[in-house]
Amino acid sequence: MWEYPEHFDVIVMGGGHAGCEAAHAAAKMGARTLLLTMNLDTIGKMSCNPAIGGIGKGHMVREIDAIGGIMGKAIDCTGIQFRMLNSAKGPAVWAPRAQADKWLYAQEMKSRLEERENLEIKQGTIEEILTEAGRVTGVVTKEGLIYKCKSLILSSGTFMKGLLHIGETQLTGGRSGDPPAVGISASLEKLGIRLGRLKTGTPPRIHKRSIDFSLTEEQPGDEGVRFSFDEEEGKPRPRQVSCHITYTTEETKNIILNNLHLSAMYSGRIQSVGPRYCPSIEDKMVRFKDKERHQIFLEPEGLTTNEVYVNGVSTSLPQDVQREFIRSIPALRNAEIMRPAYAIEYDYVVSGQIYPTLETKQVEGLFLSGQVNGTTGYEEAAGQGLVAGINAAAKVLGKPPFILTRANSYIGVMIDDLCTKGLTEPYRMFTSRAEHRLLLRQDNADLRLRAMGYEYGLISRPAMDHLERKVAALEEETKRLSKIFKQIDGKGTPLTQLLCRPGVSYSDILRDYPEDVRDYGADINMQIELKLKYAGYIDRQMAEVDKLSHIEKIKVPRGFDFKAVSSLRHEAKEKLSFHTPETLGQASRISGVSPADITVLMIALGRREKQAVCQEETEDFQGPCGC
Repeated sequence: MWEYPEHFDVIVMGGGHAGCEAAHAAAKMGARTLLLTMNLDTIGKMSCNPAIGGIGKGHMVREIDAIGGIMGKAIDCTGIQFRMLNSAKGPAVWAPRAQADKWLYAQEMKSRLEERENLEIKQGTIEEILTEAGRVTGVVTKEGLIYKCKSLILSSGTFMKGLLHIGETQLTGGRSGDPPAVGISASLEKLGIRLGRLKTGTPPRIHKRSIDFSLTEEQPGDEGVRFSFDEEEGKPRPRQVSCHITYTTEETKNIILNNLHLSAMYSGRIQSVGPRYCPSIEDKMVRFKDKERHQIFLEPEGLTTNEVYVNGVSTSLPQDVQREFIRSIPALRNAEIMRPAYAIEYDYVVSGQIYPTLETKQVEGLFLSGQVNGTTGYEEAAGQGLVAGINAAAKVLGKPPFILTRANSYIGVMIDDLCTKGLTEPYRMFTSRAEHRLLLRQDNADLRLRAMGYEYGLISRPAMDHLERKVAALEEETKRLSKIFKQIDGKGTPLTQLLCRPGVSYSDILRDYPEDVRDYGADINMQIELKLKYAGYIDRQMAEVDKLSHIEKIKVPRGFDFKAVSSLRHEAKEKLSFHTPETLGQASRISGVSPADITVLMIALGRREKQAVCQEETEDFQGPCGC
């Protein structure tokens, strides 16, 4: 065993989407950082869908970029199709999504990390976490090295005791072609961290030449969609392409239902729970038997490969059955499967064992991010990685904790859910999870979060100058337009009121009143329009946030003995003792804790604070001789 001679402030285990953001953030903040991954060639690899963004997910990528992360920038220069989903609906659910050239994306991510100062990247597999007196001190690798550190971020993805299922065949692995991480689970359990088991899966990939595109519906991209708020010179987009849509048939359904006994999910070989909102094709056929057909998206994996991702048919059926049901789809009658679909089971850390900083409650300096926390998806992982990286570095550098909330970000909603809700399936972000989603639009992520990124050294001064000019323009123009009146329908109407009419956009009043309306560019123009059109709804949600903020500010001291509060119900005592919430607001969202319990807890905390104040006053009131 050899101890590496140089010590690190932060070690990040895993080069997936969480690990990439964590390593980049910690290093950019000035912490001496090591990214340790099993295979340098798989840094930033898209193990499943070759895409970034989507409903809820696209919002988080915009937030990652606003704070100073790199996922948005990487996809902007490697995407081969961009779309704005839900553009016909309200602005709260508009969501950018991009099809990626998966190889270009991974290369871009690896290149950005290799160029980052303060960051070393090494190949190695962590087998054991080292601690002293309840605090992380380093790691031991399978290759026989010891690396010392002050903070450790575990971003292991699906690799912890990963087990792949294809029909009756079982293979150990973190994903197809890569070995599992075996020692980490035992090391975490030894440290008192409780683990569970989850399942996810991926569909087959087929050869492009074996698709009859004449039997599909073409799905072109949209112009002008971006993830990053920053324009990067010298980063042109690659050639843009279309995706295609096709459908399952009655024959497809019959083949799958007749072979359910061979599915690892339905034969009992898989005991863990998969994502309810991303079901396998077996689940779709069982749960929606009356549905005539299911939509399938044929998505290219890149410009230099003929592999096509068959989105919508995740399965754990045997390979011969996969071939049969894929070929029951008219456009895929001659499909050549290049990579079979499979399901994968893996260990994760049961929710409720992390703080909002993503530091574990059992071990100081140990942070968790990504699928190890029970989430699914690249974007969810990247958001956690960014927060974990900032907080791991902040702990070492003496900076205050970086905390996102439900009121300021989707990432904050996700982390709060991981801290307070017991997961029964892999966690996926949706806009419906956010109470204040009109405030958390994808277009205003920079207005909400960029200043926080600047405070922690992740956003440059020029970027902040740009934001401040944008804020000033928004304030100035909304006030100015309210003072400009036009004769409409025989009466004087301010332009702000005109803009609030259905069907009227900022581009309309810019066209009709060019001498009065200023063109700030598409981004700011849209912000002005949304700010005015939805002012009443936004004000209402802001009032709701303010109304609830008082319980979010009531701190629960670490080490507080919930079981000593006699008026709390037994279930509440057990749930609160396990989750150890940091605020009364967090406590209120824990499953099994009632509003009555929160009232009891608020009184107990108030009594404790009053006793502490009385104690201080007693100690201060002393005579000359100290009596």
